[in-house]
Amino acid sequence: MKTVHEVSRISGVSVRTLHHYDAIGLLKPTAVTEAGYRLYDDEALSRLQTILLFRELEFPLKEIKEIIESPGFDRKKALKQQIDLLELQRKRLGELVSLARKILNEGVNDMDFSAFDKTEIENYAAEAKALWGETNAYKEYESRAKNKTAAGLESCDGLMKIFAEAGKLRDKSPADPEAQSAVGELRRFITENYYTCTPEILRGLGEMYVGDGRFKANIDAAGGEGTAEFVSEAIKIYCDNQ
Repeated sequence: MKTVHEVSRISGVSVRTLHHYDAIGLLKPTAVTEAGYRLYDDEALSRLQTILLFRELEFPLKEIKEIIESPGFDRKKALKQQIDLLELQRKRLGELVSLARKILNEGVNDMDFSAFDKTEIENYAAEAKALWGETNAYKEYESRAKNKTAAGLESCDGLMKIFAEAGKLRDKSPADPEAQSAVGELRRFITENYYTCTPEILRGLGEMYVGDGRFKANIDAAGGEGTAEFVSEAIKIYCDNQ
């Protein structure tokens, strides 16, 4: 067992921060002595490592707590995804270093800003959060996916058809009954083919449709430019009314 000061020394996390983690329930000490000293065992230190890796990836403390306390949280699987994200960050930092050296040696000539693009990292993080944050839904999807072969491709085509139909409504308000009916059809389709689509999950999907570049591109390809934004707004209204 280690004291809070020993944990602070070996981890680099301040005592004040460890006290804060305790206060919000993110990292509780294993035991507290009669004198009020916090003590941490190896399991608590392992949890701290997981927390710090998520913090390196800029996850908010609230999200970290929800993720690691999810009933289906798989630390090994999460660690593999954290490694992938860290590798993407290392790649991006390498590109930034190369750009900085080029500017130092040659000056700013071609105005190349591609090294600053975090889209790939943000997209991967969004996918990882969807898996970590909706554990039960993902398990249901995974279970159904095991029993699908060509039917899986058909369901994907069916989803794109729904987006194509929604794209025809872009000149209407997202609150229009037809647009709301399209969202209801989308929710029904997801429930029947993937996992139970609750209003909370549907709202999260709506945010992902515009926040994830690949989702947005595929939806706009199916329904026309602006379809992803239109569907996302229609989903917000639909969920607010549930």
